[in-house]
Amino acid sequence: MNDKVLILSDTKAGHLNQSLAFCKLKNLSYDIISLESVSKFKKVLSYVLDFLHIYINLFGLKAENKKYKAIISTGSNTYYMNKYLAKMFKIKSIAIMLPKGFRYSDFDYIIAQEHDFPPKEANIITMPLNLSFSTPLGYVKKTQQKAVGIIIGGNNAIFSMDVDNIKLALDEINEKFPEHLKYITTSRRTPKEVEELIEKYHFDYEVIFSKNISINPIPDFIEVCDELYITIDSTSMLSEAKANSNANIHIIKLESKKEHTKYHKLASIIENIKGQFDYMTYLNKVKI
Repeated sequence: MNDKVLILSDTKAGHLNQSLAFCKLKNLSYDIISLESVSKFKKVLSYVLDFLHIYINLFGLKAENKKYKAIISTGSNTYYMNKYLAKMFKIKSIAIMLPKGFRYSDFDYIIAQEHDFPPKEANIITMPLNLSFSTPLGYVKKTQQKAVGIIIGGNNAIFSMDVDNIKLALDEINEKFPEHLKYITTSRRTPKEVEELIEKYHFDYEVIFSKNISINPIPDFIEVCDELYITIDSTSMLSEAKANSNANIHIIKLESKKEHTKYHKLASIIENIKGQFDYMTYLNKVKI
């Protein structure tokens, strides 16, 4: 790792993980600095200043240029300061996810997901999946017996998770794969009644998030399972599975308040990708 970049983080794990994945996939070393909090007023002001081509240290960030090659950031709170630091240090500016509301033109690269419907611009690289880098921790091991991994998300602005719907999915899995090992995990958004339902079944490995908040077995499921069942509500979980596994992916549909959302778009994309997805076809276009 000869080239070093600076990651600007908004402290949201889902955003930081995409920036980290970019660096790991590109074999880049990195430092991380964080924007601990951004007021609503300053966030709105950042859009206005960007529109006016005015770049100042709006969030009072303390950063030193240690011969970085680029600034990498993910999330709307970071994009203005990404541009500011890139201009101040005279290095490249790379935005991960589509920086909606900001001018796209003076990012060197924007790595946008297809389900966000990005425009066609020379500096925008459109990729089918979210960036991810999966690191198994050994919670479950590969055995000669085939395995099914079940990854349960939860409610969000688009989807409602219904107990009966999850029960149907679990019953189908048990009927379809009676001889497979069965592993399951829930998430912080999983409703309590769904967790209570899961505890009524027998699984060979089980993580109930509300009782084990420090354990994330998803990378292990992705590593060892032959079949993966994942609820539709998380673009990051679906992307991580498709990019890091050759398993057959089954998407558990949920009751939706809207149709034709980014979640539905990503589910359709994943169902049409054969085999494991290769990020480098896209990331090789980024020249640091």
